[in-house]
Amino acid sequence: MSESDTQDRTKQLVFAYQLDAPPEKVWRALSIPAFRERWLPAQVEALSTVPGQEVRYRLTEEEPPFLESIVTFELAPNEGGTELRIIHRLTDARLSEQPPAPANSNQPLMLRAA
Repeated sequence: MSESDTQDRTKQLVFAYQLDAPPEKVWRALSIPAFRERWLPAQVEALSTVPGQEVRYRLTEEEPPFLESIVTFELAPNEGGTELRIIHRLTDARLSEQPPAPANSNQPLMLRAA
């Protein structure tokens, strides 16, 4: 596993739920704005949709520091219900900024020969 893979995984949360509702009902709750507004923040932008299977939204927090993230909802039918996977990944550019470079030259220490 590379360092970038590790960093990406530390910036995301993954939740899996087993629901008693059929996939069609869960899909309606995720995709119809009137239903979705009850439990998602107002700052929501749909990024991609695979009808009945997956929907991705860009979210912006309503309070400072107003971080941006992408939330993916994945649906899969299971015995008598639906498996819902929620993947919440921080994508705000401010989180990926590199720390400032040191003020000194930061070169290796060398000793003088006498």
